[in-house]
Amino acid sequence: MRRYKDFVFYVVSIGGFSLFIYLLIIQGANLEFEKNVKVEQIGVSGSAWSHFIDSLKYNFSYPLATLLLQIIAIILVARCFGYMCRKIGQPSVIGEIIAGIVLGPSLLGAYFPDFSAVLFPASSLGNLGIMSQIGLILFMFVVGMELDLGILRNKAHEAVVVSHASIIFPFALGVALAYFIYQETAPEGVNFISYALFIGISMSITAFPVLARIVQERGLSKTKLGAMAITCAAADDITAWCILAAVIAIVKAGSLASALYTILLSVAYVALMLKFVRPFLKRIGDLYSTKESLSKPIVGIFFVILLLSSWSTEVIGIHALFGAFMAGVIMPANINFRNIFIEKVEDLALVLLLPLFFVFTGLRTQIGLLNEPELWGLCLVFILVAVVGKFAGSAIAARFVGQSWKGSLTIGALMNTRGLMELVALNIGYDLGVLSPEVFAMLVLMALVTTFMTGPSLAFINYFFKDKQEENSLPALQVDKYNILIAFGNPLTGRLLVRLANSLTRKTKDTVSVTALHLSIANELNQFNAFEYEKESFAPIESESKELGQSVVSLFKPSDNIDDDIIETANKGEFDLLLVGVGKSVFEGTLLGRILGLTSTVVNPERLYETFKTKGNFFSFGVFDERTKYILKHSKIPTGILIDKQLREIKEVIVPIFSLSDSFLLIYIQKLIQNGGVKIYIMDIAGVIKQNIEFKEAIRAIDVVASNHLSVIDERTMNKALLGQKDLLLVSLDSWKKAVESRSVWLAETPSVLILKP
Repeated sequence: MRRYKDFVFYVVSIGGFSLFIYLLIIQGANLEFEKNVKVEQIGVSGSAWSHFIDSLKYNFSYPLATLLLQIIAIILVARCFGYMCRKIGQPSVIGEIIAGIVLGPSLLGAYFPDFSAVLFPASSLGNLGIMSQIGLILFMFVVGMELDLGILRNKAHEAVVVSHASIIFPFALGVALAYFIYQETAPEGVNFISYALFIGISMSITAFPVLARIVQERGLSKTKLGAMAITCAAADDITAWCILAAVIAIVKAGSLASALYTILLSVAYVALMLKFVRPFLKRIGDLYSTKESLSKPIVGIFFVILLLSSWSTEVIGIHALFGAFMAGVIMPANINFRNIFIEKVEDLALVLLLPLFFVFTGLRTQIGLLNEPELWGLCLVFILVAVVGKFAGSAIAARFVGQSWKGSLTIGALMNTRGLMELVALNIGYDLGVLSPEVFAMLVLMALVTTFMTGPSLAFINYFFKDKQEENSLPALQVDKYNILIAFGNPLTGRLLVRLANSLTRKTKDTVSVTALHLSIANELNQFNAFEYEKESFAPIESESKELGQSVVSLFKPSDNIDDDIIETANKGEFDLLLVGVGKSVFEGTLLGRILGLTSTVVNPERLYETFKTKGNFFSFGVFDERTKYILKHSKIPTGILIDKQLREIKEVIVPIFSLSDSFLLIYIQKLIQNGGVKIYIMDIAGVIKQNIEFKEAIRAIDVVASNHLSVIDERTMNKALLGQKDLLLVSLDSWKKAVESRSVWLAETPSVLILKP
């Protein structure tokens, strides 16, 4: 009855008010005659269609619609190129820079000028430029927050020597190069000091964010070499930005003497931020350092500080980006606070707004202007001067302060990374009119080449010094020990795997090594949340290892490809067994999930569609997700897959034997009995044990040692009642696949399952 009342009310109210509005519109049309409104008659349907088309064209070319279309295209292209670069072991920033060049006049504008004119009309570039600057301000704010000044204080001496040497060497070479090319390449009206200083600073910049990401991805974060490289890059970043601010002041003022006032005002600004604003923000950060307490008004205060700082440096004359960087540096040093704030800003800045800057730079980069051999030769000279100055300056200084040759060359290769920070400086120089379009294009290519060569350079250095390798991201394993590798995503699953490993090795701890591996997507980590995330991920592992008295080695690192890194770690290390977990979520919403007794849902349409689209057989090997299947296929060592169904303890295990190939399971049966005191129930489903004397004797040998822990059940069907009483089902991969393909009814009654591949 209630539903009918609601329906009647809905019809009466909507219908009544609609009629009222219609009558008002009819009456209101009569008022047009008094206002002398010209009514355009539409005589034919073709005229109405043309009006509709004209309206669409107008809406399509409206500035907001154009900007939104540009953002969509930029994000898609940048993501594609970034993904391709990550696949070949390069930082995604290289792909985003290439995406900018591809969408600019160098490629899209040259070969598809009409399409380029529609997507990037000249009138829209102003809006795109402003949006890209907003993205840069947020990004520089994050860069400032990711700088750990505590590291600089602890390693100030060595870091300052290396970082300042890595600046002065290429800066001097850049000024010398400017001396020889000034007359041919400097724009009209630009004096030598402005041009020389900008060429010098262009040679001297290191991309701290890219360097920090490379150090993380290569597992160097916890090594002395990695800490040294990050510290040098941090000191380099601060010094280079201060020099850049002074250079901008000199360029805008026209001479060093007239720029002195701007520099003095800048020093006063920095002193104000450090002495007054920073203590104020620290008090707020100490009070509001959790997600619950960091309310919107508090967040608003910090954003106002960011904008005021950026506005101040823009008005002073040293660019808004320096103010954003400084605002990030003075943020409260509380790790939780910075981590929360970085998470709030980073995704918006990196994913949505920063690609706009790359494309805006690409739209300015006209590689086609380098149409003479002399210009390409000059481009190579720029690259050579940049590499020699930065690489050699850093390496020589690092060697001088006591680093090994391998460490020195590694620091040189890392400090030679320029990436985004170089593009920021180049765009400032281009906006100020100091760099001509030709020189701007050369320096953009230089930034691309020097960033691209970092990965291959590090690989070559590691190969050259492979016999003298001092640090290794893998734990030191002994060939005379039984080494188990646990790879986990969910910490609770990792805890179960530690418990399982302990059951296999409890009484032989002196001859056993257990390593817990946890990988995280690299672009989701920064140096603040990486430490916190690692600590949270391994907390249950450490708790379980203490409770069991089982020593566990923790191994954590960022990764761009988790599957490949798990396989590489397992195959390259001296491991004897790999254990991974598969959670219930893999089966949610699938028919197989219902068969396994893990969900009441019959079919998830999305999973069913994906299965038929790819394999066509919903049951064939479908118990595993793509990641697990990939690991099983490429792993060269014995691998165990744990399907958890509320596993609490391992006291009784049931082992079905379906074929003679299942005999390898006796190795793990023996380990469970000897180390865990586990009671094993072997079910001879296919009569294999009864028919094979060697198999039977192997079981008898185990039974002689532990007569009360092993029982053989001669049954041709799986006893569902017996299954439900046990803690774990131990089964071979081949037998499990056959059971799934045949839709065996006993699958729904299984306890937790450990599937083993020999």
